Amino acid sequence: MAEANDRPAFYALASGGWRDYWTLLHPPYTLWHLSYVAIGASLAPQMHLRWLGESLLAFLLAIGLAAHALDELHGRPLRTRIPDGVLWVMAFVSLAGAVGLGIDAFFEISRWIVVFIAIGGFLVVAYNLEAFGGVFHSDGWFAVAWGGFPAITGFFAQTGRVTVAAVLVAAGCTAVSAAQRQLSTVVRRVRRHVVDVRGEIVLDDGTKAPLGVAHLREAPEAALMLLSVAMPLVAVGLVLSRIAI
Repeated sequence: MAEANDRPAFYALASGGWRDYWTLLHPPYTLWHLSYVAIGASLAPQMHLRWLGESLLAFLLAIGLAAHALDELHGRPLRTRIPDGVLWVMAFVSLAGAVGLGIDAFFEISRWIVVFIAIGGFLVVAYNLEAFGGVFHSDGWFAVAWGGFPAITGFFAQTGRVTVAAVLVAAGCTAVSAAQRQLSTVVRRVRRHVVDVRGEIVLDDGTKAPLGVAHLREAPEAALMLLSVAMPLVAVGLVLSRIAI
């Protein structure tokens, strides 16, 4: 019997109205990626809550809204009914807001923040619109742009510099982001494209169990759900430990 995937993601709600905006935000993944910002910031000798807040807001606008709006324009992977015009406005306004927050840091933290603004803006547009023949729309660039870059930016926004420790943590966040990509690629393919899977699993004791679509996504999706909870908890714990000092 054919098995259908009625939702493009485990967090997606039924299509239509305000539910489309919830789905577009990718809440579990957006919180996950914002966690890298907080993890990077927690390495600073002295944490400034203002810069942490502005960094988180900038990445929420750039990744949570702008990037996802642009991605939805490219083939409607989340099957939302949000008009194209609304998505374009959302992407432009959100990205402009993120740049505006970066400009504030430019005057008060370091002139070098302009490099981070340029890289971040470029990655959001190039990755999600699959510009330059899609060369930046790859597993490697996803890991860097959505993992390592937020972490190193979070640290730089606190200190105005880059250290070996920050680079190592950013590399670790890149690796975790790469793992996310590997897991989510499997889940996305099964949820959005696989129509039917037929077969059975035979164990060495002769036991047999049916194999279907749900079996293919069950383990990687469960891992994604757990990681999407674990990373924000780690980030919050690190930030609280720094505030308590």
